Amino acid sequence: MPAGEDQSYDAVVIGAGVIGAAMAFELSRRGRRVLCVDKHPVAGYGSTSNSSSIIRFTYSTFGGVAMSYEGLQYWQRWGEYLADGRVADPSTIDESGLIEFHQCGNMLLKREGGHHERVKPHYDALGIPYEDMDADRLREFMPLFDVGSFGPPKLHSDDAFWDDAHGTILGGLYCPEAGYVNDPQLSAHNLQRAAELQGAEFRFRTTVVAVPRTAERVTGVEVETSTGRETIDAPLVINVAGPASPVINKLAGVWDSMNIKTKPLRHEVHYVPAPEANGVSFYDRGFHTQDGDIGTYFRPEIGGNVLIGGEDAECDPHDWVDIAHPDDFDRDITPEFWETQVLRLARRMPSVGIPHQKRGVVDCYDVADDWIPIYDKSDLDGFYMLVGTSGNQYKNATVASHCVSEMVEANESGHDTDAEPLTIAGRFTGLPLDMATFSRRREIHPESSMSVNG
Repeated sequence: MPAGEDQSYDAVVIGAGVIGAAMAFELSRRGRRVLCVDKHPVAGYGSTSNSSSIIRFTYSTFGGVAMSYEGLQYWQRWGEYLADGRVADPSTIDESGLIEFHQCGNMLLKREGGHHERVKPHYDALGIPYEDMDADRLREFMPLFDVGSFGPPKLHSDDAFWDDAHGTILGGLYCPEAGYVNDPQLSAHNLQRAAELQGAEFRFRTTVVAVPRTAERVTGVEVETSTGRETIDAPLVINVAGPASPVINKLAGVWDSMNIKTKPLRHEVHYVPAPEANGVSFYDRGFHTQDGDIGTYFRPEIGGNVLIGGEDAECDPHDWVDIAHPDDFDRDITPEFWETQVLRLARRMPSVGIPHQKRGVVDCYDVADDWIPIYDKSDLDGFYMLVGTSGNQYKNATVASHCVSEMVEANESGHDTDAEPLTIAGRFTGLPLDMATFSRRREIHPESSMSVNG
C-alpha cells in the first residue's frame, strides 16, 4: 500500500512474535478483519526466535498452572488447531512445515523451602500427572545427576562455589507431559500462515510511531515504513510488542494508569554438548530440569546439546534495558555469566565437558513487576495488552490469545471486565482460567516466584 494511503481494519495487532501471530489468528477466526504489523522482517524474528520454547506447568499460582496446562493441549494438537476445520491436511498450511513438540518431561528439583512446595498443591488440585521422587529414585531415574545440595546459588567467582555438597537435595517432581518446541520462530510463522487463511494480513518492517485516539477510545495506529508514514484506522489495537511494549503503552497514553508495569531485561541462554556416561545420554534421556539449588534450568537441545538458562538467582545481576530503547543492548555473551552457568551445570552433571568455544544467544524480554504477565484491557477503550511475558510465556501464546480474544468480545459487547473479571473455561481441558490473575490493576502477587524458567 503506498505511503499516505490510509486503510482501515477491525483490529491492528502490534507485534508478530508467537503471541502476536496467535492473537491475529484468534481474532481472525472470530470474523474480524485483522492487520498484524511488526518492525522486523518476518514473523517470530524478535525475542520469540531466541525463546527456550519450554512447555511446563510449574507456576506458583493456580491461575498460572491452569493456563499453562491448558496451553499444552494446543501444542499437542498443533496441526488440528491451526487447521480450525478449514484445511483437510494441516501439513499444507505452511510451506516451511510445522513445528514439532518434543514431550521429554519436566523435572522440578526439590529442596528445603523450594518452589515445589507451591507447585505440588496446584498439580493435585488440577489433576496433573506427576511422580514425586526422593533423591534415590532421582539418581536411578537420571544417573548423570549428582544429587548433592550445593545451594544457595553462587557466581563461579565466589570462593564458596566449589564447596562440597552439604547433604542431598530432596528429589524431584517429574511431570511427563511437559516438553519443548523444536523451532520457536517457525511456530510464529505457522500461526501467521494459519491467520492468513482466516483473512488476516501481515506487514513487516513497519514500526508504530503513534497511537491516535479520541478522549476515550483508540482510533488506530500511525506507522512508518521505508516509504514514509501512514495512518491505519481501527477501533481495536492490541499491544503485543514484547520488549517494546512499554513504548507502545506510553504512545497510547495508558502507561500511568497501570498498577503493574513492565520493563525490558537482557538475558542469556547458553549451549554445551550433551554429556554421556555409563551408556546414558542426556540428549536421548534428558528432560527439562528446574534446579533452584544451583540457579539454572536446562533441557536437551536439538543437535545433541544442552540448553542452559538462568533462574534469576539472587546473586545473578539483572541487566535492565532502557525502556525507551529496547533494541539497544549488548548482544555478546558475557564470559563471566557463561562460565557461571556452565559450571553450575557441571556441578549437577559432572560429566559435562567445558568447551573452549562459548556458544549461546542473547536477547531481551519484557518483565512485569511481579513476573506474571498482563493479559488485559486498558483504560483506553479498544486498546488491549498481552505484555510483561517475562521470558516464560511462549508456552501460553495460544491460550492467552484465546482468552484475550474472549475478553475483547465481552468488552466490545458492553461487559466491563474491570468491574467483573472473566473466568474462561479452557477450550480443551475446561479448566477455569481466571483473568483477574493477569490484570493490569492487580497488586503484586505474593506467591510469584519472581523468576524465569523458559
